[in-house]
Amino acid sequence: MVRLFVALPIDDGTRDELAGLAGGIPGARWVPPENYHLTLRFIGEVENVLADELDEALATIRAKPFELKLRGVNVFEKAGRIHSLYAGVERCERLSHLQSKVETALQRAGLPPERKKFAPHVTLARTEKAAPDKLIAFVQAHNLFRAPPQPVNHFSLYSSRLGKEQAHYVAEVDYALEGASLAARAAEH
Repeated sequence: MVRLFVALPIDDGTRDELAGLAGGIPGARWVPPENYHLTLRFIGEVENVLADELDEALATIRAKPFELKLRGVNVFEKAGRIHSLYAGVERCERLSHLQSKVETALQRAGLPPERKKFAPHVTLARTEKAAPDKLIAFVQAHNLFRAPPQPVNHFSLYSSRLGKEQAHYVAEVDYALEGASLAARAAEH
């Protein structure tokens, strides 16, 4: 069994911008910069045979490169409790198109449909133990956050290994977008 998700990696420059936001909220568990990503589809635990089929399905996706623009910060709530802090994403048709293609490919490979509506974001911190007033003040202080546009030339299939403190994510396979080479990926890092 392997735990998987499909995501856009965050480049070094954008990662540095996001890491600059971290801190100042007692009780928040900040995501390590190396774990920043934008999830296109969470898959969960699957057998290795299905993982291979999912890889083959993702490899058939054709979509155009685009620029990812992060802007603002906000929180996700569930049942009136704030559980995470995130950087928002400027609306982008090509991002929505790519996510739709990922969803369709994974369903064709045998996954059930995703029940959650796609809400593109980059998680910055888990905040179950942080004071709501501190979180609201943080959002208000950083709501004008903007990162320089990040070129997106590929997406990746990640594995997630749960650890004591945090999960460890590994990009197992990269899939180039149309006209982009994976050599461009090496230049990003």
